[in-house]
Amino acid sequence: MGLLDSVLGAIGGGQQQANDPKALLIQAAIGMLTKQGGAGAAGGLGGLLSAFEGAGLGQLAQSWIGNGQNQAISPDQVQQALGSGPLQELAQAAGISPADAASHLSEILPGLVDKLTPHGEATAAPGGLDLGGLLGGLLGGNKQA
Repeated sequence: MGLLDSVLGAIGGGQQQANDPKALLIQAAIGMLTKQGGAGAAGGLGGLLSAFEGAGLGQLAQSWIGNGQNQAISPDQVQQALGSGPLQELAQAAGISPADAASHLSEILPGLVDKLTPHGEATAAPGGLDLGGLLGGLLGGNKQA
């Protein structure tokens, strides 16, 4: 079982197949969320949260970070927050339409952001996001102190 298979299993994606659009979308979304710099959703997790705040959906996105219940998001809200550029890039990476990408992301993002922020914080370490730590969080691993 590969690393992406484990990630998909951890966030409810089941078994990944080489050409599974949802798996490819998750992979692209993880790439987007772990990028540093740039503006909007391309600016990593902080950029994604800023995009949601700018679209008036900040409280919804904050629910995914905190320890409480994750609020659901609609495909239209995903489109509203991400905008057509980032959504088109993610859709293209997965080989699906932007509408399908928005639909899948509405299912994926709450759990993905929740898993990427296991301690209820969306702040990066001083050296940037630790991809190994993020994937460990996705896979349910615990960091040692």
